Amino acid sequence: MSDAATTAKTARESLARGLSALQSDPNVPPQLLELAAPIAQAMGALHQIERSGGTQLAPHAELALNNVRSALSQLQAQPSQHPAVVGAMEAVAGSLALVHSLAKMAQAPAPQAAPPQPQYQQPPPQPQYQQPPQQQQYQQPPQQQQGPTAFQRPSQEAFQPTQAQPQYAPPQQQQYQPPPQQAQGQAPNAQPANPFGATAVVSDVPVVNADLGAHSPTNFYKGLSGNDIIDHGGLFVSTYRIPKIGTPVRLKVALPGGYEFEANAVVRWSREQSDEGNDAPPGFGAQFTEITPEARQLVYRYVRNREPLFHDDF
Repeated sequence: MSDAATTAKTARESLARGLSALQSDPNVPPQLLELAAPIAQAMGALHQIERSGGTQLAPHAELALNNVRSALSQLQAQPSQHPAVVGAMEAVAGSLALVHSLAKMAQAPAPQAAPPQPQYQQPPPQPQYQQPPQQQQYQQPPQQQQGPTAFQRPSQEAFQPTQAQPQYAPPQQQQYQPPPQQAQGQAPNAQPANPFGATAVVSDVPVVNADLGAHSPTNFYKGLSGNDIIDHGGLFVSTYRIPKIGTPVRLKVALPGGYEFEANAVVRWSREQSDEGNDAPPGFGAQFTEITPEARQLVYRYVRNREPLFHDDF
């Protein structure tokens, strides 16, 4: 990993600590949650530099620097008595020097490439000498055989057509096969067993109820790889019964106003109660895999009235 990629990774991890300090405290005022947006955008730009191995500094380094400066200025304008503000400010300020060094690397002129060396070109192939075609030797025509040229009739043979006589074969009697015996305790109308020996397996997808309100711990989340809730995020379900990562689930979502919808999803990440060391609720994040257009519009209307969570999905 290059120096630019290592610097981008260190700065992104520092910003992630500041973002966690804002989102994990349930007593954070709503105006402080708006500061998560520039921090998340700066983390996304730093991830692009890290993923490219430090080759794509422009324009991601300048974008990350502007967002870090904006987040730090807004944090400094907030009252410093809140513990979340202090923790977020220290993390963002610690990443500012690293992001500034990345911006200087992006402004440095790129080294000029050496002129290409002329390649050796092989001389064109010389035409090969072709011998003239040999003249065909004269061949005398075949001599005709001596003898009469009259048409000789073949000797008449007695033509006796032979007709194949059909042989009579008596039909074979079919052997009686007894019907299959029914298993004990099986209903008369039960379906027969699969003749191929395969067993039908039906996978049970667990159904998870998710109730969302104005201040519920369950909320939609948005990742750093994009801004769309459905395509680059999902639903964080606050629960102590956390499925394994990769488990498919059926979400039954209840929204304010009596709106409900169901959608298929898969568990992408989880948060245990002792992971953060604070009051962050435990649960898991599920990414949608199948959702109707009507349910998609309900999700968009909900997030317009309530800011979604941010999750570092890189």
